[in-house]
Amino acid sequence: MSIPVVDFSAFSINVEDISPADLYQLSSDIRAAFTDVGFVFLDNTGITQAEVDRVMGASRRFFLQPDNFKKAFTRKTFPISPIHGWLPIETERVNPETPGDLKESFNMTSLHPDIKWPSPEIVAGFQETQMAFFDRCKELSLRILKVMAHSLDLDPDVFLSTHRLIGTHDNKTTLRSLYYPPVNRELAKEGQLRCGEHSDYGSITLLFQSSEGLQVLDRSGEFISAPCIPGAILVNIADMMQRWTSDKFISVRHRVLLPPVGDSTTRQALAFFVMPDDETVITCTDGSDKYPPVKLSAYLAERLNYIYTDD
Repeated sequence: MSIPVVDFSAFSINVEDISPADLYQLSSDIRAAFTDVGFVFLDNTGITQAEVDRVMGASRRFFLQPDNFKKAFTRKTFPISPIHGWLPIETERVNPETPGDLKESFNMTSLHPDIKWPSPEIVAGFQETQMAFFDRCKELSLRILKVMAHSLDLDPDVFLSTHRLIGTHDNKTTLRSLYYPPVNRELAKEGQLRCGEHSDYGSITLLFQSSEGLQVLDRSGEFISAPCIPGAILVNIADMMQRWTSDKFISVRHRVLLPPVGDSTTRQALAFFVMPDDETVITCTDGSDKYPPVKLSAYLAERLNYIYTDD
């Protein structure tokens, strides 16, 4: 199995609309990828590698600050948006059966003006690049959701109407900057990874990565390495979307391995976790009762309860 690459230029964020013929072809390609693999590389989306590099550069400047500086921006210190903020290394354990992950991250979940950001004199460009990139990812995500609905012969509003509040405190869509510091494998705990085996929780995830290291579970139960394709965005189905589509689209487990022995390089990634609005009640789009209705906010709270070592 390999992860397919799909040209998204016909509906990139630089074009106003898509022709019926292009929408049909794109829908067919997207449906095949999300039905068979659960992951797809989208090329020519309108989000450039230069934009990604700028965000990663500003994020790296933040992560290289002393922990005492970053503590002022820790997750849960912002009542408006408690997911927003910094998470130190080993704070998160996405696979509850393994030790804390060897990564640190910064979550951006809200565009609220009262959210506190690092001073631009200390971390140049951090707030501006994060906020601008959040908006770009939001625009692309809504286009992907429209294509996905079309691929299932659904009204586009089925998904678009339930993602209207992205960027507000009534929606938990998150732009996550990830930093994987150098690892001494001899000091790693048994079973510890840079990011443990897991599946995502919401609708879809957009992933931008600086280097390889991600592995995806294929249909045969074997992990395959996901390549790093400059300029392309890796998009995957998350658990809520699998539930929403009655398992037509599949949410696949994935992980980030430790680097090889002697490899002291760092790794960076940007993940845009797309979530429905908090009050959305998810019911199967095919009208079946394969999964009972569930409110997104309750579902997400239950899932997040298992992954944080500091809660």
